[in-house]
Parts: sequence; C-alpha cells; structure tokens
Amino acid sequence: MGVNLKGRSFLTLKDYSKEEIEYLIDLAIDLKDKKKKGIFERHLEHKNVALIFEKPSTRTRCSFTIGCIDEGAHPEYLGKNDIQLGHKETVEDTARVLGRMFDGIEFRGFSQDTVEKLAKYSGVPVWNGLTDEDHPTQVLADFMTMKEKFGRIAGLRFVFIGDGRNNMANALMIGSAKMGVDFVIAAPKELWPDEKLVELCKEYAKESGAKIEIFDDPKAAVKDADVIYTDVWASMGEEAKLAERAAVLRPYQVNEELFAATGKDSTVFMHCLPAVRGYEVTNEVIEGPMSVVFDEAENRMHTIKAVMVATLGD
Repeated sequence: MGVNLKGRSFLTLKDYSKEEIEYLIDLAIDLKDKKKKGIFERHLEHKNVALIFEKPSTRTRCSFTIGCIDEGAHPEYLGKNDIQLGHKETVEDTARVLGRMFDGIEFRGFSQDTVEKLAKYSGVPVWNGLTDEDHPTQVLADFMTMKEKFGRIAGLRFVFIGDGRNNMANALMIGSAKMGVDFVIAAPKELWPDEKLVELCKEYAKESGAKIEIFDDPKAAVKDADVIYTDVWASMGEEAKLAERAAVLRPYQVNEELFAATGKDSTVFMHCLPAVRGYEVTNEVIEGPMSVVFDEAENRMHTIKAVMVATLGD
C-alpha cells in the first residue's frame, strides 16, 4: 500500500488517513496470525519504551507490555507516583528527558494536552493509551474485530449507546467518519456530543461516504444496526456522578429487548471494557452469542503492537 508511518505519533485518528488506519488494522491481523503460529520477527529489538499511566488499566497496560516483549523491546512502567510528570517537573521537561532515554512513549491519563506535549517535546513517537477526550487504540481494536466478523469495515451501521460525549463516543465517531462507517449515537440530549466535533466528523464523512446520525430514541437508533456498542455510564474520574447518570441512562441499557429492535440476527455487541453488568449492559447480552467483547479485548494487543511496529519498528 506504500504507507510509511515511521517516526509518527499516534495521538488521535484525526491525524490519520483512511489508508493509514486500514494499514494498521491489516498489519495487526498479520501480526496476530504470526503470533498464533509462533512467528516473532522482533521488529523492536533493543528499543526501550516508557509506559506512563496516570489512570489504572488492564487491557492497555497488558497490551503495550506484551506487544513490546513479543517484538523484542523493553517496556518500563511509570505509574503516577513513579515520575514527576506535571507535579515537580513540567510535562515539557519530562518529555525532553524521556525522549533522550526511550525510543517511544505511551501515555494513559487525563488530558489530551499532556499527550500532545509529550509528542511535541520528546522527539520520539508517542502513543495515546487513553485520555478524557480520545481513545484511538481502542478504535483500532474495534475495527479489527469488525473486519474479522464481517469481512469489511466500510458500509457497516455502527450504533453507540449511552454517554454520547465521552472519549469512546468521540474516538469512534472520528474513526467511523474516516473509514466510511455509518455512525449513530443514541443518547439523552444533555449527553449529545460536542457540536464542533460532529461538524468536523461530517467533513470526514463527506470524503468517505459515511453518515453521522444522533438520536435520543435508542430503539429507533438500533434499527438495522450491524454493531451495537456501549461504555460505562460514568467514565474514570466521574464515579461520583454514577447515580445521576444511571437515572438518565437507564432507558439506554443494552439488553435483549434492544437487540430485538435491530430487526437483524447478525448484529454484534461490542464494549471497550471494563463493563458494569446490570447497568449499561445486561449479563444476558455480554454473555450471549452476539457478544464479541473478548475478541475485541484480545485485539487491543495486536493493534497496539501494530502501532508500535509501524511507527518505531525496524
């Protein structure tokens, strides 16, 4: 395909073209196949990777760690109490120091501004493992899972249900608009996405042929859906708001009744995990035949490995 991502950071899918996103997904599928066959090409031999975590993590931390080790790199975990990031030392100074020592930096934390500064001042590829605003590595795993299940990404109808302004809704809308996926949000009006982001994504959608729609009626939204996706009702750092969120979002729970409203029996259920069963999704759905959440979770590892290999690998 002639795509070269060497030296690039991966901060948001806004920075990547349809061809580049497709390339990363296809590379991930190839790396997954090779891992299953016991083939390890060690594209990151002698590289050192800093893993900065302000927020706890299961899938992101494990994916970066295993991805590094499979490809021959050394991962160094730096928790919020391990370094001075933004406390005694500015983000810019930390970035300059880590960039002298490490070949790549992963950041999972609160502010998109922090990950942008790390990329600007470190001089090495920086990868966004999640911020309050965006979660691009998760979207790669979601799209890889869709490609495995449906054989394609473009032209699918993708419905996100719940808090329409959280980082997953944002990241999925950006990715879908770039990739030609018809993207639907079902959310109460007070939790609709930022209007500026919607306008930007509509510009991307013009180029890819995608549609973007926003509903406040979940049953109308899921008609003909290929994918139904949800996320926790209170994001990390918002746990105190769970009771008020639950009151507003109860009608948006993903359950068997909602699945029946699709009018299809091929619809799959996706969730970035962790899930709060009985809140945003019922046990019957997440454990049911429509659920692909654990394929999706595994694919975090393969897609994160692909991002590191493409941007840092030899």
